[in-house]
Amino acid sequence: MSQSSMITSREQIKSDPFLLKILQQRSSVPKEKLDSETSTWLENLREQSASWVSRLKFPSKKDEEWRFTDLSSLLDLDFTAAKSGTVESDTIDLIPEATESRIVFVNGLYAPELSNTSGLPKGIYVGNLTNLPEAYCKYFRPYLGTQAGAEEVFTSLNTASITDVAIIWAAPNTVVEQPIHLLFISVTEDSISFSQPRSWIVAEKNCSLNIIEEYTGQSSYLTNAVTEIWLGENAQINHTRFQTESETAYHIGKTAVSQARASRYTLTEFNFGGKISRHNPEISQQGEQTETYLNGLTVANGEQTADTHSIIALSKPHGTTNQLHKCLVSDRAHTIFNGKVFVPKAAQLTNAAQLNRNLLLSPKARVDTKPELRITADNVKCSHGATVSQLEAEEIFYLRSRGLTEDNARQLLINGFTAEIIERISLKSLSTKIATIVAKKTSS
Repeated sequence: MSQSSMITSREQIKSDPFLLKILQQRSSVPKEKLDSETSTWLENLREQSASWVSRLKFPSKKDEEWRFTDLSSLLDLDFTAAKSGTVESDTIDLIPEATESRIVFVNGLYAPELSNTSGLPKGIYVGNLTNLPEAYCKYFRPYLGTQAGAEEVFTSLNTASITDVAIIWAAPNTVVEQPIHLLFISVTEDSISFSQPRSWIVAEKNCSLNIIEEYTGQSSYLTNAVTEIWLGENAQINHTRFQTESETAYHIGKTAVSQARASRYTLTEFNFGGKISRHNPEISQQGEQTETYLNGLTVANGEQTADTHSIIALSKPHGTTNQLHKCLVSDRAHTIFNGKVFVPKAAQLTNAAQLNRNLLLSPKARVDTKPELRITADNVKCSHGATVSQLEAEEIFYLRSRGLTEDNARQLLINGFTAEIIERISLKSLSTKIATIVAKKTSS
């Protein structure tokens, strides 16, 4: 379908009341904190995205990409734009290795009093857009909002509402040993609020970064987050993303990544919170000899719905991608996995593997899984698959015969299932934190 026909079909859709209500509450661009050229450019970008949103519709189960995830409960809530919130510094669960390399946003707004970047070396900027040095703005403008998938409804909604951006920008040949912690906290008072955090990460040629992106909060709210990442030639990013949102919150996130030649990107994600959550990792390999590794663990209980929709698009020869996503589901919870890997004719000599493994802990838990490989190249090595299983009674009996209680035997088997992903975290303190969360969510 051509772009003009797409626009025509969108214009035939009546403006969606929910999306328009969110648009009407967006804050204005802080002109007093940006240079005039950047302020004008950002306003134009916002208006372009707002125009897209006005022609889109709120996703429903009739849409193929959303047929397993029912967002209709969002329409019954009276959302208001989040205001600046207060968080006491001693209530933040800090990562010890990143105490001097963190940037914090509360309700989508930069919190300088909670941030600390004093431990970072030269060659990297970690901060926010409104404090970005004017000399850097001309390099920033060509990037923001240009990743593939920018016209998707929630991405467009986020772009239309940008007032500030979390920025990590590493100059060529910069190697940062300590992890950089991006922390997004949601706090609400009387109303049900929404915030739309935006992150922009660039690792230029020969850079090496370790990023931790965390979302957490209290009470009922909607987080609609977008993170854009660019890797230059031979750059490397190890990215850990996890969300422990409130049990009554909604979390929708996108991670859009563009990789240049010989770059290496590793994403290890953990989805624990939210009444309904969805994450969309979308990776575009733009150069030869590019490597992408996606590791994921979703733990859902109660009546949670947790959705992971990933896209990995290769475009050059000698690309490598390996994805392993695990789901641990109990009670009446529901998890969804849909992973797409595109291998066009130009991507010869590709090595692509994708596997989704699911463990059901109760008879009413539900899993929908759909791994996909779309291959037109003829000289490739590709595989994909999915498994759904339960704890084996024979395994529990064997462990009990060795002196373990039934609960301990059950937890030992669960730990064995989740350890494969948790052990891929390089930071000991973070892997311990994640393992503790898993144990708490799966305890009888």
